Amino acid sequence: MVNSKIGICVIGAGRAGLIHAVNYRNNIPNSELIAVVDPFEEAAVSACKQLDISTYYLDYKKALQNDKIDAVVIVTPTIYHKEIAVAAAKAGKHILCEKPMAMDENECEEMIKAADENKVILQIGFMRRFDSSFIQAKEVVESGEIGDVVMVRSNTRGPSIPQKWMYDIRKSNGPLAEVNSHDIDTLRWFTNSEFKSVYAIGGNYRSPEALKDYPDFYDNVIMNAQFVNGMQGSIDGAQGVEYAYDARAEILGTKGIIYLGQVHDKAISICTKASGIRRPVINSWRYLFREAYMQEDIGFIDCIINVKNPKASGFDGKMAVKVVNAGNRSIIEKSIIEL
Repeated sequence: MVNSKIGICVIGAGRAGLIHAVNYRNNIPNSELIAVVDPFEEAAVSACKQLDISTYYLDYKKALQNDKIDAVVIVTPTIYHKEIAVAAAKAGKHILCEKPMAMDENECEEMIKAADENKVILQIGFMRRFDSSFIQAKEVVESGEIGDVVMVRSNTRGPSIPQKWMYDIRKSNGPLAEVNSHDIDTLRWFTNSEFKSVYAIGGNYRSPEALKDYPDFYDNVIMNAQFVNGMQGSIDGAQGVEYAYDARAEILGTKGIIYLGQVHDKAISICTKASGIRRPVINSWRYLFREAYMQEDIGFIDCIINVKNPKASGFDGKMAVKVVNAGNRSIIEKSIIEL
């Protein structure tokens, strides 16, 4: 490397981008946050002030010309992932790309090919693989304690309403991509198999403003799956639920079950005559998986320094995108889609 530390540039100064940027600014050994990129100067300047750095770019292509930058973290809308990742690989920059990896399998293949040809790391942002509870669950599954896995169920339900750019599912790939990519990867990880077929249904229950122009948009989705090895899977996702940020999973075996996650923030309950029983709930994915994001960012640097394969590879990203596209087809065609 040119630097004694790995120089990082975060492309995209939104909420998720700032999680990575703060980590690399303050907490990740052997790394240094060099710059941020955002096409909106106000966002870029605000990020620099928050991070106490001086360098920002409005055009990612100019950032790729900076020799102090060894790696990029791509946290932009999905439609731009492929273009930026391919350019970064050709510039010799290692890549951590947030989920969903890209819009379709062909774009994923282009990203993988560019990374391979230019000998750079390509890691996908499936941070749940870095979460301590998920890691422990994986170890329990592999130990055989719950017997053979029969079914994996995973849900992600977010409190915030969909952003308007998400309404056109042909451009955003819909909530199956934006919300449920992590769930799809969770099912692949715990079944240790690939999706064989999916059947999905979706509906718009909380976004009436999208009904007229985007009748195919859904803010609630259920998808059932069969895997190549015979295991079963179930996913549900929702946007705008308001009650909490709710990410949970179950791994059902022949001899037991593993429960992952809860909606409660702390192990405290408050009971009064006036309000009854209440418990604080988690209201943001940024809090729930804070440590997992940290470990993901640490893992990316470790892969670069020690030339290791990432826990979540380009292939893992591609297979999740493949399932997203199949699920969207199933919703539109109202049929089972064979993969």
